Amino acid sequence: MYKNRKLNRKLVVSGLIAALLSSNIAFAQYIWLNEKGVKQYSDTPPPKSVPRDKIIKTPFGNLRGQEKNTAQATDANKSTEVKLEKPVTIASKNEDFNKRKIAREEAEKKADSERQNAENKTKNCERAKSYKQSLDEGLLIMTRDKNGERTPIDEAQRAKEIADVKKVLSECN
Repeated sequence: MYKNRKLNRKLVVSGLIAALLSSNIAFAQYIWLNEKGVKQYSDTPPPKSVPRDKIIKTPFGNLRGQEKNTAQATDANKSTEVKLEKPVTIASKNEDFNKRKIAREEAEKKADSERQNAENKTKNCERAKSYKQSLDEGLLIMTRDKNGERTPIDEAQRAKEIADVKKVLSECN
């Protein structure tokens, strides 16, 4: 039993030493690829002979990722084809929904307005046809003067009214 305790202690101590040695790698602040492509870990900066694109991590962050981001930024500045898209969030979905809703309401308003204008034009054309028929038949048509008294129109006024009605009817067809 005494031997087992010593053996257990040795195993525990050797396990702790192995854990401490392997954790050193985890605490390394610099990571780079050597000339053979093998990752190197160190708490000191890599040698000057290591190209910048081979440095994976520094204490200041992920160097490779930063280079890619700056390269993408310069590409985006050079070319308008690359667009940054904002992430889809509930707020952006709600904003898009509200834009579509407003556009649909405006389209419905415009369609209603056009329909109302078409109905009004049809009514005005019917009235103009009826008025022209009355003018052509020579019916007595009365107007009101400045004093509010009713007076019949004379032939000069009738000719002027016929010309005006023809102009309105030309827009109806």
